[in-house]
Amino acid sequence: MFDSKSIDDIANRLANVIPPSFNHFKEDAEKNFHAILQSALSRLDLVSREEFEVQKAVLAKTRHKLEALEQRLQEIEQQLSVKEDPITEKPKQSKAKAK
Repeated sequence: MFDSKSIDDIANRLANVIPPSFNHFKEDAEKNFHAILQSALSRLDLVSREEFEVQKAVLAKTRHKLEALEQRLQEIEQQLSVKEDPITEKPKQSKAKAK
């Protein structure tokens, strides 16, 4: 998720906006900002860019397989519909089975 360096950087930036008259609170405020940021970010359901890219690739592969299966199913359904007797809507019997 977020690395400690990023959180430290954000906490430092927040502490730097404290007016100079409150400099004696700066170090304490920076620690508090760090703790608050760490706590808030840990509650979020975040994933790393690497995890996101892996899941994106898995989803693309799954979508491709699903499309191929849908196409195959459509072909099978077409083959079955050609073999059905249009009057009775039952499959035609082959000559070998009819004897």
